[in-house]
Amino acid sequence: MKPTGPTNPRLIRMINRLEKASRVNNAPIWRAVAEKLRRPTRARIEVNLWKIDKYAGEAAAIVVPGKVLGEGEITKPVIVAAASFSSAARRKIEEAGGKAYLLDEYVEENPKGSNTRIVM
Repeated sequence: MKPTGPTNPRLIRMINRLEKASRVNNAPIWRAVAEKLRRPTRARIEVNLWKIDKYAGEAAAIVVPGKVLGEGEITKPVIVAAASFSSAARRKIEEAGGKAYLLDEYVEENPKGSNTRIVM
């Protein structure tokens, strides 16, 4: 069986940027996120806001190697980086005082990936 992977050009560019950032900055977190994004669509990760709120803890930022959905509430101002967001999730994050970044935007802000937690 032929392996499947992303065909979305935006997602492919994002994966390539993450892999390059991992090599250039010696940051294995970006390689791990890129590997998760290469999965077939049926195996991609979707995380709801309540889970981000539960596991945010002391981390400066949360990285989701997939899509953030808007179920639940977020009570902390958290920086969330993901491949994509539902409109409700983006609105709730910003209403709580946090920021929602696409992964390739967040790599530019934090190239080493320090103080970042992956939530799946």
